[in-house]
Amino acid sequence: MKKEESLRWIEEHSDDFYAASDAIWDAPELAFTEFTAEKVQTALLEKLGFTVTRGLAGIPTAFSGRWGEGKPVIGFLGEFDALSGLSQKAGIATPSPITEGGCGHGCGHNLLGVGSIAAAAAYKEYLSENGLPGTVIYYGCPGEEGGSGKAFMARDGVFDELDCAISWHPGDATAINNASSLANCQVLYRFKGVSAHAAACPHLGRSALDGLELMNVGVQFLREHMIPEARIHYAITNSGGASPNVVQSEAEVLYLIRSPKNSEVRELHERVSDIAKGAALMTGTQVEEEFIKACSGLTPNNVLEEVMWKNIETIPMPEYTEEELDFAEEIRKTCPSHKDFLSRCKEAVGRVKGAKYAAGYDDSTALFLKPIPYAPSDAVHAGSTDVGDVSCVCPVVQANVQTIAADSPGHSWQIVAQGKSSTAHKGELYAARIMAATAIDLYGSPETIEAAKAELKDRLAPDGGKYIPPIPKGVKPRSIASFGKK
Repeated sequence: MKKEESLRWIEEHSDDFYAASDAIWDAPELAFTEFTAEKVQTALLEKLGFTVTRGLAGIPTAFSGRWGEGKPVIGFLGEFDALSGLSQKAGIATPSPITEGGCGHGCGHNLLGVGSIAAAAAYKEYLSENGLPGTVIYYGCPGEEGGSGKAFMARDGVFDELDCAISWHPGDATAINNASSLANCQVLYRFKGVSAHAAACPHLGRSALDGLELMNVGVQFLREHMIPEARIHYAITNSGGASPNVVQSEAEVLYLIRSPKNSEVRELHERVSDIAKGAALMTGTQVEEEFIKACSGLTPNNVLEEVMWKNIETIPMPEYTEEELDFAEEIRKTCPSHKDFLSRCKEAVGRVKGAKYAAGYDDSTALFLKPIPYAPSDAVHAGSTDVGDVSCVCPVVQANVQTIAADSPGHSWQIVAQGKSSTAHKGELYAARIMAATAIDLYGSPETIEAAKAELKDRLAPDGGKYIPPIPKGVKPRSIASFGKK
């Protein structure tokens, strides 16, 4: 089997992949509760000839599909969790929840996992048909949204055997994900006070809510004294009740602390914790903290990016029908101004020597006609991803692939509305072809894999050349739905 034949194999089995990604869209599930998505994917993997292992790192919805033996060991990463509050009907360009307050796939993860399975299966077919040794592993990674499932898996050694890993993410343009991301940690601060009648005997009370609010004020002042790239967010998950005439005896707040490096996150975490302790002293309350999760910043790998980019350049992009273009334009009209997107395209093109800002990047269509050119980058994206922890264990490369209209806001009803569209399906399989082709090229060039490993070692040199898990031993994954509950 030639490389081109393995890529055609993906198209020949497209119905299976479309059905699986649609089934996951139909049953959106939050972090670490993705039981339907797990069943859909493990059934598909077994149908495709993979051996499935469930419950990786002690997480019920973490699993793998393995085929083959020997070197190289190449992994494909999948995600499949949804987001809260984003219920939306498919194919409708107006906010139309299926269930008020329900969740939905506002980050395209219904496509992400299945697209990676398609790539892993095509690469498996290439090895099998040519009688070649090598190990293919698809990793079903739960809880990317606010749970850092891969970081728990990395901490427990799940990815240690990999020579490299390949992934992708749905988006509004096709490009190499060539920048780093913010590391983060998430910590719950729980204040305990003393209840009392707020009018008759307020002097007997000690307000946990006062402690929480003073903590938030203190952190607000901290923001002036941290590096510009850092971010601190919070959500009050328990305000102590709905009775203003009772001094609140309990309150809790969930903090998300971000910065480019794990060491910077640890320092900020300590400063935030000191503020919490000070707020407790000021209010005569007590505060305890619970470490929820963390993830590392993404470590780019230029060696692997060059290999993937050559495939993006040569594999034809999807062609779109008038109906697909019209629906994308309908969605785009509901989105914020697209000036930021256009400037982003121009900036990306401008970084590449000899590249020109040409047709395909203008605002005449909501679906772009060509990928954004690649150049290595030292940029740091403002968001976070637990792929970062895998990228500290082994070399990782990712593509961003268009599945939605340009300018579709992240984590929005617009993305959910497009999640089962033919445009999304085309992008899903286009991503699979890119990833499978990249794996095949790496198989034929062991020296490239070794060069990628050497680059990773150099990038990790400031940390002693090795991965230091940001999640302490003993911390277990926690579902989003559990916050605010006793």
